[in-house]
Amino acid sequence: MSEIKGIEGIHEFLGKAGTFFLATEDGEQPKTRPLSFQMLENGKIYFGVGKHKDVFHQIEKNPRVEVCGFKGADIVRYYGKAVVDDDPALFDKAVKVLPLLAQIYNEQSGLKLALFYLVDAKAEYSNMVEYTLKKAIEL
Repeated sequence: MSEIKGIEGIHEFLGKAGTFFLATEDGEQPKTRPLSFQMLENGKIYFGVGKHKDVFHQIEKNPRVEVCGFKGADIVRYYGKAVVDDDPALFDKAVKVLPLLAQIYNEQSGLKLALFYLVDAKAEYSNMVEYTLKKAIEL
């Protein structure tokens, strides 16, 4: 596994992984779900979830989340505190990254997309086969 450097490296890795997983807490029960949307904007990786979904309410109650992605035997864990950003311009940028979002989140459906990024974040990467020692990235 080549070394991942900074937020751009995490973004690139998650993009290559395609699907990655978001972990939240639901009371005493951890919950994970697959995601595929992410975008790099102003030095932050933004993720999106529907404001009508349990995952959003879990983030509101406990904003500590973890994103885990893998490609082959390589793994990246990216975790910190989720901060929701309601700037409407971000939604327009998100639609350019994933046009399908406009079909789901619009005035007709009444559904809203919550875009969030992580603060106080760290990332770790490792390899399942070689089990290379985890390397932490301070962000």
